[in-house]
Amino acid sequence: MAFSFLLHGSLERLVEILVVTIIFTSIARQVMSDASKHRYQKGDLVPLYANTVGPFGNPSETYAYYSLPFCQPDPLIQKKLSIGEVLNGDRLASAPYKLDFLKESDLQVVCMKNLTWEEVSLLQTAIAQDYYWEMYYDDLPLWGFIGYIHREGKETPEEYRYSIYTHSQFEILYNGEHVIGINAVSSHVAGLANDNEVDLKFSYDVVWRETNITFEKRMDKYIISEHLPYNIRIHQFGITNSSWTVLILFCCLVVLYVRVLKRDIYKYANEEESANDQEETGWKVLHADVFRFPKYKSLFSAAIGSGTHLFIMAMSILALGFLGIFHPYDRGVLKTSLIITYAITSGVSGFTAVSFYHQLEGTDWMRNVFLTGCLFCGPLFLTFCFLNAIATAYGFTAALPAGAIVMIFLMWMFLASPLLLVGAILGKTINWQFQAPCQSSNYSREIPGLRWYRGALPQMALAGFLPFSAIYIVLYDIFASVWGYRVFNLYGILCIVFVFVIMKTALVSVGLTYLQLAAEDHQWWWRSFLCGGSTGLYVFGYCFYYYFQWSDMRGLVQTSFFFGYMACSCCGLFLMLGTIGFCASLLFVRYMYGGIKCE
Repeated sequence: MAFSFLLHGSLERLVEILVVTIIFTSIARQVMSDASKHRYQKGDLVPLYANTVGPFGNPSETYAYYSLPFCQPDPLIQKKLSIGEVLNGDRLASAPYKLDFLKESDLQVVCMKNLTWEEVSLLQTAIAQDYYWEMYYDDLPLWGFIGYIHREGKETPEEYRYSIYTHSQFEILYNGEHVIGINAVSSHVAGLANDNEVDLKFSYDVVWRETNITFEKRMDKYIISEHLPYNIRIHQFGITNSSWTVLILFCCLVVLYVRVLKRDIYKYANEEESANDQEETGWKVLHADVFRFPKYKSLFSAAIGSGTHLFIMAMSILALGFLGIFHPYDRGVLKTSLIITYAITSGVSGFTAVSFYHQLEGTDWMRNVFLTGCLFCGPLFLTFCFLNAIATAYGFTAALPAGAIVMIFLMWMFLASPLLLVGAILGKTINWQFQAPCQSSNYSREIPGLRWYRGALPQMALAGFLPFSAIYIVLYDIFASVWGYRVFNLYGILCIVFVFVIMKTALVSVGLTYLQLAAEDHQWWWRSFLCGGSTGLYVFGYCFYYYFQWSDMRGLVQTSFFFGYMACSCCGLFLMLGTIGFCASLLFVRYMYGGIKCE
């Protein structure tokens, strides 16, 4: 919808969509978050939830906290989770510790635990893989390792000595009526002997300390690394380089327009030159073929519709992040916003795809709607089914329960799909005509033989490199936050990078389209889309570099999750940037051929 409106000279509806999206997601965040209620009096119960355990080297491999034989409270209460928390892999349940506001405890026994040899073996395996636990106290995260291994002087794993921490000291910071921070220090180790039962006593103590940190700044310590001068300088360097690249590309296009294109247009616009038209070569001789509709126009329209939809969603999420809607460890808000935004903007894809399909003189609009709805969601759904089955088999918290799957399905069935259909009907009703300054002939012009570097793959390799260079530096931060422990909060920088990627994609697509037409190749429709979207292939290539160079993820499950979901993300990026590349090329081709007289 956005690009259709852009091509027809109106941006009002685009602004309306962004405003509605921001309002909806802001309301959703307020519903899920109870930050305004975080006030306590002495002795009040402060919520403490045990969440997950998992290996430190594989952050996305997490299990429910009580999947290990820890002390359990009586009764054990499972927290009701939002859809975003479930998607985030959270499994919050009441913790066995009692940390009331401003009440200190010297030594409290949690439980006496008799571990069977099977439970001892389970804990030994967890300690060997550096398992850590995660809890939330008043929505503040805290972590701790389960135990450690004595390897000194031992040659084989069978000789290692395993120790588990049995005591935790909680140091809690407060300011007035607010909890500001919490740290957990583990101590008092106990040995875990092979093939033997073990009797353990788990305990804890609590210390409260006053601080002058305000409640509004209590999350700053989790994002301080993002704002270190060194990290900021790296991003500034990347933005500066991108600025120069965009300026150089823009200057090249200006030179192309002033020195070549404008001269040709002026020459061909003179009637006295019309007698020599047949002798000309280059892009002018393609006026009867350049606006010939592409092959597979239903698929092409669906790709444009899906790309426009994803572009609107990306802008909405970036706007929410820039406005400060997302906070570190604000469980599930980002993923909930993604689902809501995708659902309420589904009409964009239906409208854009069907309206453009009708401009291309398509007739089977229902098939086009179905193709639009399945082009991105289809591969994502199949990937999810496969990975969710794996997660369920291994007991990962990443496996969605049946209730969450039903909720997402109902949202897709009763919100996203109806809006998709409504947008399609609206696109069918508004009978826009394709604006072509030149009429196409009945027969297609034969394309002359071209050199290898003018083929689709070499041009895609060239087209994707420059936009990828704009996003390369920020990619590590994004990957490390999604698949690691880093907190990403530089939405302002991400917005700037996003703008540069769009500008580079548009400029490179326009330049390559001109070179293609100058070589008398009129099949530019799909080529401009593929060249624009090729940045997604570069990002997918970066996935391999990050996985093997920077991450500690290993194994079939981690490999499947990482590359499966990243393939879907790169597919969405391909559709979005491909749409931008095509729309920029279309505007350029219309302008170029609109300035000449075509008989």
